[in-house]
Amino acid sequence: MTPTAVRPRAALLASVAGAMIVALDGTVLLVAQPDLRSDLGATVTEVQWTSTAYLLAVAALLVIAGRLGDHYGHRRLLCVGVLGFGAASAGIAFAQGIGPVIALRAAQGVFGALLQPATLALLRLVYPADRLGRAVALRTSAIGLAAAAGPVLGGVLVTHWGWRAVFLINIPAALAIAALTLAVRTPEVPRTADRRFDLTSGALLAAALAALVHTLAGIPDDGWTGARTGLGLLLAVVLGAVLVAYERRSAQPVVPPAVTRSVPVTASMVLLLTTSGGLFGALFTVTFFLQQGLGLDPLTTGLRCLPLTLLMIAGAPVASAALGRFGPRRTAITGQLCVVLAVLGLSRPGSAGETGLVLAVLGAGFTAVMVTATGTVVGDAPPGYAGVVGGLKQTAMNVGPALGIAVAAGLMPLTPSAVADPGHRLLPVTDLALGQALPAVAALAALGLIPASLLPRR
Repeated sequence: MTPTAVRPRAALLASVAGAMIVALDGTVLLVAQPDLRSDLGATVTEVQWTSTAYLLAVAALLVIAGRLGDHYGHRRLLCVGVLGFGAASAGIAFAQGIGPVIALRAAQGVFGALLQPATLALLRLVYPADRLGRAVALRTSAIGLAAAAGPVLGGVLVTHWGWRAVFLINIPAALAIAALTLAVRTPEVPRTADRRFDLTSGALLAAALAALVHTLAGIPDDGWTGARTGLGLLLAVVLGAVLVAYERRSAQPVVPPAVTRSVPVTASMVLLLTTSGGLFGALFTVTFFLQQGLGLDPLTTGLRCLPLTLLMIAGAPVASAALGRFGPRRTAITGQLCVVLAVLGLSRPGSAGETGLVLAVLGAGFTAVMVTATGTVVGDAPPGYAGVVGGLKQTAMNVGPALGIAVAAGLMPLTPSAVADPGHRLLPVTDLALGQALPAVAALAALGLIPASLLPRR
């Protein structure tokens, strides 16, 4: 077998495995948190910070990690990231207090940020444009499968071996992924631009994103009118304005002009942000309705949402085929239309079968948008900047859900009785659909204005 045949397969395996370990870790921990709280004598707020610390570190550093990968090599960043992720997991597994767990979860987030953009950049480096869509679709399916399997695997591990087991399994997985990454051979990327970046720009971007994500994550508890929400949003806006002003004068901005001027990349980011926000906002509302309004237990609620997961996994190869046959614009428009209609359809949940059908349409539409936007983002990345573009993509996928849940929490009824009222529409989803449709339509229009010759061929 020739090296050229081996290289894409090894890169695909490393990319898929690296993305899966992060996705699995996120959902498997949810099941372990009650046992962790009991064992370490932690408060609910402290346990919540085991997730918040990780989320803040990831969201703040993804773009910077992508830039580091562009400069030092994505294979190296993936290897360092996954080994650090495994080492932090080992530290958490042997921690004796909630303080070290929170600190190590933040460290785990730092290493998670290092590896995530690299998993996408590797695909761009080794796959030609006509095969990139299929590789992205496979990665998307793998992420959905890992996220769906997380609660089941976590339940088994916690039941038999306790909460520490969900972190111990990361150690052999990280070692295997690192070994696989070392087997990847990537072509040399021409150094057509100075890929260094201003550390002040990086610090401002990290601070602005951390402030935004932390504020959005607290809105379900504090509300949109709370003092902490207002101060947090104001801080994020001020930091963002300072960042923009500084970037304009910087010789090495953290987000290069070649990236900001790319219409396909910018439009795809908006699509990912709004569509992920609509999906998670709708899911937040539906799960609240099913559990608080109808009194279903978490397991039954999860089973009701299973069609969404199944279509997200199975729909990725279909979306990739549609992308190759109909192009990015038609595929994205169809997917976005499915998402908006499905969110509207959830405004008045019916029987289990009807809700399952609507959720299946939601999952299929979301997957179509994600495969299209991700393929366009990665395929249209300017030479030498695949990492920073991958970091922006992952940032959109982190900020979007936090924004969607924050909007849904601010719109939904505050009491279970209001939700359970048969005459009461499940109100946020219609507003969510309109709210996420407007910027999505603008992004789709931007894609539609681009000559087909300038879009990446599939």
